[in-house]
Amino acid sequence: MFRFVLIIFITQRNIIMNIVITGGSKGMGKALAMKFAVPGNSILINARNEQELKDTADEINNNSKATAQYFAADISQKSSAEDFANWLITQNAIPDILINNAGQFIPGSIYNEKEGTLEKMMEVNLYSAYYLTRALLPAMMKKKTGHIFNMCSIASLKAYNNGGSYSISKHALMGFSRNLREELKPYNIKVTAVYPGAVYTASWEGAGIDPLRIMEVNDIAEMMYAASILSPQACVEDIIIRPQLGDLP
Repeated sequence: MFRFVLIIFITQRNIIMNIVITGGSKGMGKALAMKFAVPGNSILINARNEQELKDTADEINNNSKATAQYFAADISQKSSAEDFANWLITQNAIPDILINNAGQFIPGSIYNEKEGTLEKMMEVNLYSAYYLTRALLPAMMKKKTGHIFNMCSIASLKAYNNGGSYSISKHALMGFSRNLREELKPYNIKVTAVYPGAVYTASWEGAGIDPLRIMEVNDIAEMMYAASILSPQACVEDIIIRPQLGDLP
């Protein structure tokens, strides 16, 4: 008796995706760009410093099978955010994944922080995401697909000493994310709010904090990447990630 064995090889088709990352030249943004630089993906990064953007794009182009382009602009300004969005559309790079990572931390208390701090924090931490997302949404909604990540903060969930206007702006970004999540369900666009605790980036250098006490940038990138590859039926709404020993005192 002969036995016939049917072997079926199942291969996953590589899907080319446009990955748009703001604040993408260093720190968490760069870690995210590197993580999403899988074969075939197009990585499109934005920040203010053109040389740092070029360096990151060159690193991706030289060391992966993804492609990287960059657009230098201060997207906390509405006109610049719209310029970036228009550039993406002319490049036929409507985002499959949009990561609103641009942000800044200015410490202080509401009663004694420098005049203009609230306005600055709102511009960088909220308006950049608001302006760029609004400019890109018509094209994304027409495609009826996509995933938006907003880089919030543990400060979005819990006020802390010396958080001041930074915490206010991150609370606002959380509200922006929750509204987007509800509004975009009918268009099959996912929205994920990310709430990291302390992550070791260049801003912590010289602060006297043991790097082993806080998280690594790749920890955040790994979690966000995992959330991005779930089935179309699943949406991770919130990612809360803290150092193992808890928030810094």
